[in-house]
Amino acid sequence: MSRDSHIDRDLDLSNANRGVWLVKVPKYVAERWEKAPGDMEVSLTLSSAILNLNEPGQESIPKDHRLDVSTVTQQTLGVFSHVIPTNTDAVVPETEKLYMEGKIVQKLECRPYADNCYMKLKLESIRKASLPTRQVKQLDRVVQSYKPVSDHKNNIEYMQKKKAEGKKARDDKQSVLEMLFAAFEKHQYYNIKDLVKITKQPITYLKEILKEVCNYNLKNPHKNMWELKPEYRHYKQDPAEAEAKKEDSDDD
Repeated sequence: MSRDSHIDRDLDLSNANRGVWLVKVPKYVAERWEKAPGDMEVSLTLSSAILNLNEPGQESIPKDHRLDVSTVTQQTLGVFSHVIPTNTDAVVPETEKLYMEGKIVQKLECRPYADNCYMKLKLESIRKASLPTRQVKQLDRVVQSYKPVSDHKNNIEYMQKKKAEGKKARDDKQSVLEMLFAAFEKHQYYNIKDLVKITKQPITYLKEILKEVCNYNLKNPHKNMWELKPEYRHYKQDPAEAEAKKEDSDDD
């Protein structure tokens, strides 16, 4: 369970004093129990029905086992159950519930006898574990799933778009300056990509002009942005401010 999912929940301790047994069984026995239908009785006795739940090509499992019993004295072990509510659309939603089913008082380990049946089962498990996870197979037909292509779709679309736009031609320097001054009337700072879109000029040619009339900021808060040099900052005045200045000059 992840650390973020740890939330406070109520714990039902009504069965805390009940003694339960912890029984450990081999993996192959647990797998057979999981495959057993709901109407089949599952107990520590391996019935013929359980033993016959074989997959095709699967080895038979041992029928006779011994139980090693030990009393739990050095540890305090408990069994808990977790109930998730099914009706989440109720007016008062149910919460997840935790129950303590009992305290483990005895441990039992189910161990098989080392007979021929068990040895065959272990031999088969060792053989399966030694098989490589990846195998080389010879193909008898052409596989078209991963057919190589000379160029990918995204690259083709990009080249088509670039051809459609055409090669950017250098405009007259004065025309570029007029576009730049008009742009800087709207905003004080621009990055190079925006200026390329506005002027539609090659980036190397545009930088040559920018170095003449603009400063490049290397510090925050306008890092990597261009702004006009002070001598070129003739921003348009607001009409109200211009009218106020005109009235002041007339009064003088």
